[in-house]
Amino acid sequence: MAMTYQRIAVFGGIYNNYLALEIAIQDAQRRGAEALFCLGDLGGFGPYPDRVYPLLQAHGIQVMRGNYDVSLAEGEADCGCGYTDPRDNFFAEISYKYTFENTAERYKQWLATLPDTLRVQLGRYRLHMCHGSPRQINEFLWESTTPDCLIDKFCQDYDADAILCTHTGIKWHRQLPNDRHCINVGVLGRPENDGETHVWYTLLTAEPALQVEFIPVPYDYQQLAQDMRDEGLPEEFVDTVLTGWWTTCLEVLPGKERVRGRW
Repeated sequence: MAMTYQRIAVFGGIYNNYLALEIAIQDAQRRGAEALFCLGDLGGFGPYPDRVYPLLQAHGIQVMRGNYDVSLAEGEADCGCGYTDPRDNFFAEISYKYTFENTAERYKQWLATLPDTLRVQLGRYRLHMCHGSPRQINEFLWESTTPDCLIDKFCQDYDADAILCTHTGIKWHRQLPNDRHCINVGVLGRPENDGETHVWYTLLTAEPALQVEFIPVPYDYQQLAQDMRDEGLPEEFVDTVLTGWWTTCLEVLPGKERVRGRW
């Protein structure tokens, strides 16, 4: 019989941000999380990919694959991020090439062993964890463009009370009248285009009603920026870390999400 939890922590895309991951692990444990989960995209954007994997393994975090992890494991030519804009793809290519070249073969082999979804029982709630959406690993589920009927269908089709996802880089939670939920858990890898330098993870508690808390994670973002410069990553990436505003991956944003940003 699968274990039933009462409180868990869920991390979205790490994007090589080993500094934020370390803080988030400590914070989640301090808050009494019984188990920690990661919804994939361990690499990309940030520096020193191989600093992330030992942290995940040492703390027993249950990890599933995102599109980035699939590409790394299978030696694909690109990250499979789902971008269509040439500028977005230009920076995605730089990021993926750096991450691929700086990820040890043993970790690529480990990524190949990870599942594509996770099923978790939280109190009376059945959670279906995916990366993009239940039907496509790199589908973007934005708050402004995801209808209630789609959430309800996902829950019905996947025998779940709540769908947990990431991929977009921006957290959100919606509860339907029938107590079904969709929760984008955010990401630890970079700020969420709000002018703040901290990042986010999600704490879930069954009480018995589902409680969803988005937890800010302050970390040494200036050190991360310096690491990125030391590794020759684009200054556009560094600017995002230092200012909290996205300078890349903007074209994928729907209008309501983009208007909240600076650019």
